[in-house]
Amino acid sequence: MGTVGTVTIGLISAAISAGLGMIFLLGIGLLVLLGVLYALFGLAWFEIERIAYLYHVPAHSLTWRPRLQPGFVGYLKSLWSNLAHGRMWAALGNFLLASILGAVMLGAIQAMVHFIVVSFGPLTDAESVSIPFGIQVSSAQAPWMLLLALVCAAIAVGLMFLHRTISTAIIGATARESHLNEQVRTTTVQREGAMRAAEVERTRIERDLHDGVQPRLVSVGMTLGLAKQQIDDDPEQAKSLVDEAHTSTKTAITELRQLTRGIYASVLDDRGLDAALSAVAGRSHIPVNLDVRLPGRYDRTSEAAVYFAIAEGLTNAAKHSRASEARVTVRQRDEEPGRPYLWARVEDNGAGGAKVLPGGGLDGITNRVVAAGGTIKIDSPTGGPTALEVSVPCAS
Repeated sequence: MGTVGTVTIGLISAAISAGLGMIFLLGIGLLVLLGVLYALFGLAWFEIERIAYLYHVPAHSLTWRPRLQPGFVGYLKSLWSNLAHGRMWAALGNFLLASILGAVMLGAIQAMVHFIVVSFGPLTDAESVSIPFGIQVSSAQAPWMLLLALVCAAIAVGLMFLHRTISTAIIGATARESHLNEQVRTTTVQREGAMRAAEVERTRIERDLHDGVQPRLVSVGMTLGLAKQQIDDDPEQAKSLVDEAHTSTKTAITELRQLTRGIYASVLDDRGLDAALSAVAGRSHIPVNLDVRLPGRYDRTSEAAVYFAIAEGLTNAAKHSRASEARVTVRQRDEEPGRPYLWARVEDNGAGGAKVLPGGGLDGITNRVVAAGGTIKIDSPTGGPTALEVSVPCAS
């Protein structure tokens, strides 16, 4: 760092001076300064990775903040956001400090070597020897230079410990801040996903009640009213109307059961994810190859998220993709040490083209998976096939 850091700082300083000097020369200076910004960001990324690897600091990599708006204005805002990135400047400050300490350490090591060589002065015929800073000492006093060599060695070792202490404090602090920010961002995303999932689910329930069960129950009431009017004059017709109302009532009950099953499958609580998915596969209009290999039960939120994602994937395969078969695979994966994940994949041989539309079924399960802290990936090119993959953290 004493050599490379000093050269790097000199080059960046020269580039900044050149950019400022040419800023009014057809905008060339602005391009130079823009390149300096990218170079500084890359240098900060390198410094964080270097300290994290050298001292085993659990630091997240420095990532470029993307633009949030399209167009040139969005690009400028993105540049400003990255220019004001606190972690970047903290890492650059650590790089500068490490370069200064490295330069001092180089001087200490050179002085140490010089003092060791000078200490052998009595073995020569010279009456005096030269030590750092041009000081002359007699050959008889030269062996005492070994003490100064030890002092220089102690300075070098002390600089190493000083660098470790300062670097881990700076990079570690930014790592903790980054971790907290990531936790806040993740919590915010999960909360928003839960709110959207609840809204989509409420809209679906309202739509199913309004378009299905409600008019059917109204029809049952009207049919029973007609039967009541004709029960004295035309008993046979009244009986026929009662039978019709009875059939409609059973259909309404079936629709209500399907509606409640869409809110939460009670078989999940009773028998677990394997049995619930077996029931879904059994009701599917297309053949389903179900492959579930799980060591045990998991928390309700994780199982529900995976269950509804698979159920929606099979529903889309049967209704929209015109698939003739589907395959479901469910496993437990350890994507992070000590933190198991429920992983599932639904594949079909349909026409593809599935998209996440606001308020649609895929939008609902996406929000549900995000609210559970998981991820979802949908690969459905035009012409097929379609693959839906979810991964949800779980507790067994």
